[in-house]
Amino acid sequence: MKKKINPQAMQIAACLHDWLEHHVPSIKACSRHTLRNYHVSMTLYAEFLRTVKGITPETLNADCFCKKNIEEWIVWMKKVRNCSPATCNVRLSALRAFLKYLSDNDISFVSVFLQAENVPNEKTPKRKVIGLSKLAVDTLLSMPNQRTAIGFRDYTLLLLLYSTAVRINELLTLKICNITIDCAKPHIIVIGKGRKRRPIPLLAKPVQYLKKYLTEYHPNPGDAEALLFSSKSRGIYTPMSAENVNKMLKRYAKMAHGKCSDVPLDIHAHQFRHAKASHWLENGMNIAQISYLLGHENIQTTMVYLDITTEQEEKALETLEDENQRCVGKKWKSAKGKMELEVFLGLHK
Repeated sequence: MKKKINPQAMQIAACLHDWLEHHVPSIKACSRHTLRNYHVSMTLYAEFLRTVKGITPETLNADCFCKKNIEEWIVWMKKVRNCSPATCNVRLSALRAFLKYLSDNDISFVSVFLQAENVPNEKTPKRKVIGLSKLAVDTLLSMPNQRTAIGFRDYTLLLLLYSTAVRINELLTLKICNITIDCAKPHIIVIGKGRKRRPIPLLAKPVQYLKKYLTEYHPNPGDAEALLFSSKSRGIYTPMSAENVNKMLKRYAKMAHGKCSDVPLDIHAHQFRHAKASHWLENGMNIAQISYLLGHENIQTTMVYLDITTEQEEKALETLEDENQRCVGKKWKSAKGKMELEVFLGLHK
């Protein structure tokens, strides 16, 4: 006789669908990266419940999200999936976010949300970003052969990455319509975390290269919605991948390391952002301005990010005070017959 799926399981599946398909992307306006993290995290939890706890759509209920299960899930992720403590914390944060949404929709789930809140995060060692000296940056920027089309593109990308200190995903999703260079104050507008827009001013050199790049790569005025740096194989509306940028960076780092030992071989795009922020600080830029340009929510984040000393912090806060004076479709419904838990929850793609 076919087992009947209990109403609580149906409610969990429906809420998960609404959370992933509507609430996270539309109401919370989270990025695709965050949405993907949430989806992966919930898929891993469903896999754990199915393979370790033997949970099926018929037996799924609120108790499946108890503190004991969540703690065992974290151990399972570390042992079976080889997840680092930092990754486990990201997954746990996603599960908590879903349970918060679930409890907001039905108070009978408040208990499991509070249990999830009481699961301790994994201890993670502080990872310090390896800094790039100005000499290292200059050496790296001299590596692309600007006489070739690819070399010119690479140089323009790296120059913008460093001069603006934007996140790599912010640069790779930059559209032509968000670039303004034929005016007194040239700038770009990037879409940051939480879909927040922020303008970034451009200096003369990036403007010079951008004009030439746009002429050569985007001569059509109708390309306003095209991406500045797009996928060669998938067209002007598909972004180049961050993985490709990091591969390109490592290739140039290998060439540059022989000329300047300050250039790390295992370089990644984020180091350009960190380097520019550090160089701004060294040049006396106000910490409030740096924080704004980086798109940080608060100045404390910027101070931790730059590993600022107590003396630097006091100076920064002094300048800040001066500045302040001047006012700066539901898959679970259509599934039939015996289902794996992931399919029932709409997590199977």
